[in-house]
Amino acid sequence: MKRLLNVGGNSKNIAIPAHYANFEHLLLDIDPKGLPDIVCDARLLQTLTAGQFDAVYCSHNLEHYYRHDVPQVLAGFFHVLKDGGFAQIKVPDIHEVMKIVIEKGMDVEDVLYQSSAGPIMVLDVLYGYSVEIERSREDFYAHKTGFTHKSLVKIIKASGFSEVFTTSGDLEINVIAFKGIPNPTAQKLFNII
Repeated sequence: MKRLLNVGGNSKNIAIPAHYANFEHLLLDIDPKGLPDIVCDARLLQTLTAGQFDAVYCSHNLEHYYRHDVPQVLAGFFHVLKDGGFAQIKVPDIHEVMKIVIEKGMDVEDVLYQSSAGPIMVLDVLYGYSVEIERSREDFYAHKTGFTHKSLVKIIKASGFSEVFTTSGDLEINVIAFKGIPNPTAQKLFNII
């Protein structure tokens, strides 16, 4: 069975994409409250055994690290992946957020969109979901950096990933980054030819 490391997913009660249904799902999170399989700061991924996962899934977590820590987190992804494995990384699209804010003349406290968690203000996308930060009093929920399509691809390639494929939409950048020669099964999973 293929193995997936879900980095910063908070809890296994939070759904992951259906294309991971046939993967053994291991959750890594810094917060033990969500009962992760591995309690660990993603900046310390290189302390785990190398090459043990076919995929890393990191949805809306990379922005929770300072810019200077992002290469260390990405190096950890690279470290735990098998050759031919991939990382799927999703982050807010700051370029798209800025464009909408300017076009619509929005203020930072205006609601940008509605989510299952409730209304999301412009400030929430830039600095982290204020409701959760206030409730938990944990600063690891804060956003400490942000990405545009160009800046994200640049830092992922600089981290050693050989092939990087991206899509954007709904204020989000979605990246599939391969370690070494892309695995044909993974390429098929994401319709990458």
